[in-house]
Amino acid sequence: MNRVLVSLVAVASAAVLLAGCSAPASTSSAPVRGGTLVYATGDAEPTCLDPHVGGNYPQALVATQYLESLVSKNKAGAIIPWLATKWSQSADGLSLTFTLRDDVTFTDGTPLTAEAVAANIAHIQDPSTGSSTGYLALQKVTSVQAIGEHVARLHLSSPDTTLLDSLSQPWLAIESPTALNRSQEVNCASPVGTGPFIVKKWDRQQSITLVRNDDYNSPPADAAHKGPAYLKTIQWRFLPDSASRYAALQSGTVDVIDNVQPDTIVAAEKNHDLVALDAPRPGASNRLELNSSIAPFDDKRVREAFIRAADVNDAIRSLFFGTAKRSYSALSSVEKLGYSEPKLFGYDQKAAAKLLDQAGWTQKDAEGYRTKDGKRLELEFPVSTNQSVPAEQSLFEQLQATAKKAGFEVNLRPLDLASWYTALANNQYNLVSAPYTKVGPDVLRILFDSDGTIPAPSGYFANHSQVKDPQLDALLVKASQVSDPTERASLYTQAQKIILEGYYILPLYDQQNHYLLRSEVKGLRAMPTVSTPALYDAWLAH
Repeated sequence: MNRVLVSLVAVASAAVLLAGCSAPASTSSAPVRGGTLVYATGDAEPTCLDPHVGGNYPQALVATQYLESLVSKNKAGAIIPWLATKWSQSADGLSLTFTLRDDVTFTDGTPLTAEAVAANIAHIQDPSTGSSTGYLALQKVTSVQAIGEHVARLHLSSPDTTLLDSLSQPWLAIESPTALNRSQEVNCASPVGTGPFIVKKWDRQQSITLVRNDDYNSPPADAAHKGPAYLKTIQWRFLPDSASRYAALQSGTVDVIDNVQPDTIVAAEKNHDLVALDAPRPGASNRLELNSSIAPFDDKRVREAFIRAADVNDAIRSLFFGTAKRSYSALSSVEKLGYSEPKLFGYDQKAAAKLLDQAGWTQKDAEGYRTKDGKRLELEFPVSTNQSVPAEQSLFEQLQATAKKAGFEVNLRPLDLASWYTALANNQYNLVSAPYTKVGPDVLRILFDSDGTIPAPSGYFANHSQVKDPQLDALLVKASQVSDPTERASLYTQAQKIILEGYYILPLYDQQNHYLLRSEVKGLRAMPTVSTPALYDAWLAH
């Protein structure tokens, strides 16, 4: 759940590379084998390196290097083979059968089999695992049957046309069933996959050391080469301070950084030694979610008033320097079925004042805040400092200021990730920014179906606006079942209209996902699935 020189506006998860004013980073030279690449991340350090446990974006970033999925996606958004070579769906939509590669072995020597797939599905669905992202994606899977040694059949409670999308994500990657039998503490420290790298050592709060899997033979169908990775070692370092990350990149201490600040992106444009990669995440847009289950946002008029009082466009212009484009949709621009309605989100203080008067917030106290029955119009807004870059936190402060003009008191509470999760679990929020990455428009069901207010085994729930609308539920369930593209698009459009017109969210922009790398780094790409960096094809041209 959790960051351009050029904006991506084409197909899903295509990444654009520019190096200063020079040509895109490429070379006619043969790739060089060996060397150590140093990657510095500004995202929160995972508490567990197994993405089955919990299931957030920091886990996906690093797990992409050592775990693999049954299927992947190409730049056009089509499902392509990975650990599975082919698949078929039954006529009634109640089963999905995968034929696996028969030449793949986990790095602990365990063979990839249908039973291994069954063990992974069971691990994700086991409440004791504490999964959220993977667990929610597999809600319709009732059992897994080994038809043969390398043929696995997933049985479903009802048709799920979104399941292949879900299975392409790193939170549902396939791990060694032998390793999964270890304690969770051990498996969290050293998950075992079939990927191009192996977790060698985790120095908590410092780094993770990944070493090349010399027996690797299972890249996705769109990889640039076959066989083992070029790099010998990856040092995955945790550098939460954005200025320190950029300084380390400029000095050559590190080779790649993520969570790049807007002003850094602009500065990097003048540096011919650096390359920028912009890879917006799929799924939801970055948005503020308004908690409709408690006052004052249980009143639609107050929700709309807050949205009308939030000058988002001015904040984006002043803080993001052209690196982010305003969104008016619940979905990322990557999602082809996204629906936008800009007229709902225009900045209008007069409209906000009228709505608040109608809702009974007619009085003001000595500080200028609206009151009703002696109670101030007050909003609690916990902010995860691990998930929001400084520019985004500054944007929240600007929205706080414009909302004050309408009479809202917005209490921004910067919190670490654990405290932020606790605030949500205790329903101690009126506003929240909670990034959620998922392949495909079915993310709407995860975020806005009534069942999304029920916590997953991890304790996390995804419906933070706490919408409970039977009509919306029915649309989202049906959209996940129908296969006709026109009908599916219509259902998702109807669902998005309910979400937007109900003023349950305030869309901001795509989930920012910017990387900077030194020009010596070749072959790095963002995966077309969830836009995580793939270092399998990467090499160093020193």
